[in-house]
Amino acid sequence: MRKIFGIGLFLATLANATVSPSSIDSDISIIIHNDLMQNTSSLANSGILLLDPMPLQKAIETCKSLGETLWTYPTEFSEIKNDLDYVVFQGKYANSQDYWIAPVHNTPSTINGNGKVQKASANSHLPAICTQSAPYSNSEIQDTNSTWQVAVHSNNEYLTGFRDRFSFRFLGIRYAPNPKRWTYSQLYEGTGEHVSALNYGSECAQASSGAEDCFFLNVWTPYLPKPKDEGQKKKSLKPVMFWIHGGAFTGGTGSDPTFDGGNLASRGDVVVVTTNYRLGNLGFLALDDGMTNGNYGMADQITALEWVRRNIEDFGGDPDRVTIFGQSAGAGSVRALLASPKARGLFANAIMQSNLGGVGYGTTYSKYYTIAEEMEVVGNAILKETNCTTAKSKPDCLRELPAFTITNLANSARYLVVDGEYLQTSELGLTSPETTANVPLLLGTTRDDGSPFINYPSADETIQEFLTENDLPSNVAPSELFPIPSGANYTLDIFNTSSRVATDGMFRCVDQATAYAGYNNKIFPKIFFYEFNRTYQMPGWSPNPPLCQAPVTVESPAGDPSLEYFKCHSGELYYVFGNVLRIGLPFRDEFDLPFQQYILDSWASFARSADPAPSLGFLKARGYVNTTRQVEETDKWVPFQGNQYKMRRLQWPSEMVQLDETLQCRALNLSLSYYM
Repeated sequence: MRKIFGIGLFLATLANATVSPSSIDSDISIIIHNDLMQNTSSLANSGILLLDPMPLQKAIETCKSLGETLWTYPTEFSEIKNDLDYVVFQGKYANSQDYWIAPVHNTPSTINGNGKVQKASANSHLPAICTQSAPYSNSEIQDTNSTWQVAVHSNNEYLTGFRDRFSFRFLGIRYAPNPKRWTYSQLYEGTGEHVSALNYGSECAQASSGAEDCFFLNVWTPYLPKPKDEGQKKKSLKPVMFWIHGGAFTGGTGSDPTFDGGNLASRGDVVVVTTNYRLGNLGFLALDDGMTNGNYGMADQITALEWVRRNIEDFGGDPDRVTIFGQSAGAGSVRALLASPKARGLFANAIMQSNLGGVGYGTTYSKYYTIAEEMEVVGNAILKETNCTTAKSKPDCLRELPAFTITNLANSARYLVVDGEYLQTSELGLTSPETTANVPLLLGTTRDDGSPFINYPSADETIQEFLTENDLPSNVAPSELFPIPSGANYTLDIFNTSSRVATDGMFRCVDQATAYAGYNNKIFPKIFFYEFNRTYQMPGWSPNPPLCQAPVTVESPAGDPSLEYFKCHSGELYYVFGNVLRIGLPFRDEFDLPFQQYILDSWASFARSADPAPSLGFLKARGYVNTTRQVEETDKWVPFQGNQYKMRRLQWPSEMVQLDETLQCRALNLSLSYYM
């Protein structure tokens, strides 16, 4: 009797289970013309769900189980033509392939890539086109109603996410159990349970928010595969873009709406992953006790990459085509992962956006302390502040303190260190290929990356006083290489020159040196360099306002990017993820939209092919008109090559130019042994 009850319970559960690729015995692809206009797009209804070949009745039932119907003729075929063109471009089906649509006049009907509608036998096994009516989401609203939910079996868990208009979204997936404080994270193993992935997990403890148990990542994907043999499955898997957030190693989270991966996944046809990692004293404290060796936050990033390596196929991602990318401290993380033997083999490409190094505040993001040095800089002060200096076990003494006491100490251990395991050298090895991951590299800066990292001068300060105050070399300006402009606003003139010193000293010089040495010493097989000359500053982080924002005029109340303004740190992030409108911001002029499309397309292209120049075949198949014109009408984005050290100046239109400020970098004397 108990056995019969158990079977009945199982069948009842199965009947009410969330739909999954396994339950419908089909891959599920969301294909849509995503022009980044959100629900204001004229192509807002262009999306379809593509299912594997099946008889007509099963197609009808499967669409219904997804909360959809078979696509209905005579809906405008032009709305889905690019979707079917892209299916052909991928090599999945020929243009003459027939797809199930809703019966026309009660007659089993199909449509092909040319828009031809015809009769078919209901028993024919044909791929099916379902409508895609899931609602749009934005930074404030997402509809997780059961209608849109979808399950994936991965890592011995049944994870329930949901679908919006552009992608499948699986949020708050655990990648590691919560470890003992100041021990390394380990890969999480599921326990066979059904787990919600409808909402983000806790951010890592920082200041007075977040939690210590914060080991969660998020996945956005346009494609969910059914279980199948490996050879068949591998063919359809998408490139993976693994994002590491910035925030000085003391703040930030993978659930920041700036980094929502839906638009990038949808338009770029990639799988996007964002992750949390431990921060500040909880993530990077190292002590000279032989056990507390630091780099815990970096180790969390590697654990998350191991989770991706093991499980991302279940979400349609190719574990052999993972691109790690990050900005600011996230770029510093990418740099460290390139150097780390622990991360070797976990990624295939790397993107560093605004990596810091060189002078002042930026130094330690590219040059790492020994543990002894870290103790002198911050470790001893932390022990003194917590009265743990003379404790028998210093880490146990610190473990007695509440998490927010640790995160709010006056001193913060925000430094990567040479621990001998995760990092074995004091900087990224750019003289010998043996010590560095041999992967294609895309890197660069915003034009005025350093502007937010200096304050604003007072009226009576000299430039030497102001540079010294901001921990910048005071002997380089004024000079022929760093002149002071002769404008009407003296303090702005000083800020302008100091910003240039800060940008070169903290960002441009170390990144150009990395590209130069990486090419000439054959460290990386391909290197592409860029500089953003159009930015859109985040309203929530815009130091020295309004200098980083396009000037507001009567004609341009949101700002006029054609006028001069500082192109500051973090000003490229909305463009990379395609989230200007999703965040709720306006397009400031007629070029913000095509520029955003072009940047997203370039980053996704690098993930697909290790080349940021998108292929015309891909662009035309998807109907990406603006990026197609940009690629056809401007010079090609070329990598570093024999004595051609060029970068892409990212503006509208973009162009290839010689590297900037090479003489200024030499004048700064940054002790970069591998600099040009």
